[in-house]
Amino acid sequence: MPELPEVETSRRGIEPYVVDQKIAGVRIRERRLRWPVDREIDDHLPGQIVTSVDRRAKYLLINTTGGTAILHLGMSGSVFIVDRDTPAGVHDHVDIELESGHALRLRDPRRFGSLHWSDDASNHWLLKDLGPEPLGDEFDGEYLWGRSRGRRVAVKQFIMNAGIVVGVGNIYASESLFLAGINPKRAAGRIALPRYEALADAIRTVLQKSIRAGGTTLRDFYGGDGEPGNFRQELQVYDRADDPCRHCDQPITAIVQGQRATYYCKRCQT
Repeated sequence: MPELPEVETSRRGIEPYVVDQKIAGVRIRERRLRWPVDREIDDHLPGQIVTSVDRRAKYLLINTTGGTAILHLGMSGSVFIVDRDTPAGVHDHVDIELESGHALRLRDPRRFGSLHWSDDASNHWLLKDLGPEPLGDEFDGEYLWGRSRGRRVAVKQFIMNAGIVVGVGNIYASESLFLAGINPKRAAGRIALPRYEALADAIRTVLQKSIRAGGTTLRDFYGGDGEPGNFRQELQVYDRADDPCRHCDQPITAIVQGQRATYYCKRCQT
């Protein structure tokens, strides 16, 4: 599933092609995504000028003079720039056509993505209850420590809760906890402030490194330029079950938490 670094990589890839461009039309080949493509997209997006492309959590926000198109890539989606006359593949469900002759194309093999229209994106039901951005000023160890008090949930599930902090998906939660030396099974409420300070720093470090590498390609993800992400080569624990830890040679352990795979080193993470 595209996580924060993959979505940020996509945002940076498409931004130069769409900002300040007029939208000539929208071609929707398949409306049945996770939620049906919002009919307001057809009514409001054509004729708008794109003013910016932002990211909130794992959502792309295509801001225009009249409102915002909110795009989620789901489990396997990607967006990229094509010439408007480029033939569509079987999984190419939406084209946002630009007067420049390009189009922003959504490819979503599993159809778990979504596309919505909003006059006020900050109050849209998908976004209004989200936690702070992990790369923003509101996020630090003291914030995590304060939100964790009294919580028995495992720390990995705690930092993957989008109401606590956005964009820390499964890959990056495992990698951040390894960098901070914290066992993913430890109860969130039993972790001290200094360790949360280390964890907040680790989350920022891991996400920034992945963004610089263009994200992580495990199966389906490609960036806005059509290239796969290269962060997979830097993964320390994720998807490395039984491989030796790069720091201590202890075999990496794999468990299941909240129906998601978790990878960690029993020696390095306590």
